[in-house]
Amino acid sequence: MARHDEPDPATWWERYGHRLHGEPTGSGEGETTVAEHEGREPRAAYPQRQGGEAGAWFTDPSGPPAAERAEPGRRPSGPAHLRAFDPDSLVRARGPVPDRGWRRILHTATLGRIDPGPSAAQLAAQDRLARVRSHLAGTHRVAVTSLKGGVGKTTVTACLGLALAEHRGDRILALDANPDAGTLADRLTGQSDRTVRDLLDDLDAIDSWTAVSRYTSLAGRLQVLASEQDPAAGEAFTRDEYLRADEVLARFFSVMITDSGTGMVHSAMAGTLDVADSLVVVGAPTVDGAGRASKTLDWLVAHGRERLVSDAVVVLVGRAGREIDAPALREHFGGRCRAVVEVPHDPHLATGGRIDPGRLRPATRDAFLELAAAVAEAFPARVGR
Repeated sequence: MARHDEPDPATWWERYGHRLHGEPTGSGEGETTVAEHEGREPRAAYPQRQGGEAGAWFTDPSGPPAAERAEPGRRPSGPAHLRAFDPDSLVRARGPVPDRGWRRILHTATLGRIDPGPSAAQLAAQDRLARVRSHLAGTHRVAVTSLKGGVGKTTVTACLGLALAEHRGDRILALDANPDAGTLADRLTGQSDRTVRDLLDDLDAIDSWTAVSRYTSLAGRLQVLASEQDPAAGEAFTRDEYLRADEVLARFFSVMITDSGTGMVHSAMAGTLDVADSLVVVGAPTVDGAGRASKTLDWLVAHGRERLVSDAVVVLVGRAGREIDAPALREHFGGRCRAVVEVPHDPHLATGGRIDPGRLRPATRDAFLELAAAVAEAFPARVGR
């Protein structure tokens, strides 16, 4: 058998490199390059890196490639197998799919070949959800209040809590601080056997989430803490006791929504306002309901709560009559507070029974989502705000 000598590493590239890159980059002894046969200028051979070891990398005589000479911080280009892995480059970018109306029908019927894009309503809903899911650092306390009873304060507390709990991943608590046998738990869970009074009695033993959950009931993903159902015992719910309960609960909840009583001078109300980060004032689109909401703001300003008032959200619950100038009403509260949200009349809420979010009208759900978004806009992104 004929003897085959191993190729010399010093001349391997010149002799055999064309098998990888199309043509040899130079000629070995006694060989003619393809470029010479075609009458073209032969390309310069790529000299071996100093050291001459087999398998060494080869560089252009003119210096390193341009990508290697790029400024610091710029990602170099190169062969695909040498580039950094980029997951986003593997997925084709797609815009939002229409979710309602003729746009969805057309998109589905054509298997996406014709894409009319999302409607203005869909884009507004996506923006609303993004605001609801705003990042929150620490614990945010929301006080829901009004001088007038019967305007929907408890309903607003319940639906605000449900909206936040459904669309956020953190723990949300709705706390009934009404001293007059509040109905928040009845509207949400129907369970009020364990109350804030029981929590206060055992406050020193609460050191874990498991311990806290013994005193709350669950409505969807919303935790609910009922008020004392004995009005006489409720009067003992003082400012100091509220602050003690708040200090413990804040260790376990990201958002705490307090349904306060109608008595602005009640001791527990003073504690609620002392620690509140934001305020929701509930009224109605009537002369009486709007007047009481405005007087609530006046009382708060007169008692040194200007910051809460300027950052407050006013909620007007119900349908405005024909004789009410609704735009003027919105303008009045819009000039005093950060936002105004109108919640339309809803037959399911008007019954006064337990709230089932699935039975709310779409316009009502959208209104409470807008309220949740307005509240979430005040969430601090960093601790220490």
